[in-house]
Amino acid sequence: MSSTGSTYGDIHRYEPARESTAAAIAIILLTVLEIVFVFMFTYGLVSGWGLSDTGNMFLGGLLAAIFVDLAFILALYRKEFLPDVVIVKKRRRKWEDLYIREEDVDGSALGEGAWDQVKRAVYPYR
Repeated sequence: MSSTGSTYGDIHRYEPARESTAAAIAIILLTVLEIVFVFMFTYGLVSGWGLSDTGNMFLGGLLAAIFVDLAFILALYRKEFLPDVVIVKKRRRKWEDLYIREEDVDGSALGEGAWDQVKRAVYPYR
């Protein structure tokens, strides 16, 4: 990372998406397959396929296929159609987690001299 001029929130790297036609066609075909799986799962639930052992396993397999297909759709979309952006983040120091301002990191003195400390010890609520 370059340290020249990088402030919090600046875009450090921006690569536009490739937007390939093959990926778009694959996403469309996977979406059609997803709709078929969802229709079969819904029809199986309404028809009572889940009442038998094999039907219940088949419905479970359909549900797994639905989520795996959805994962492939989202992975393709993220890889091919979303830009690759890296944003500069500021690394926080530990004292920032305690809501302490930067000028108060070392703490503050209770008094300027010994006499002020004696007065504070005698009457701390001044």
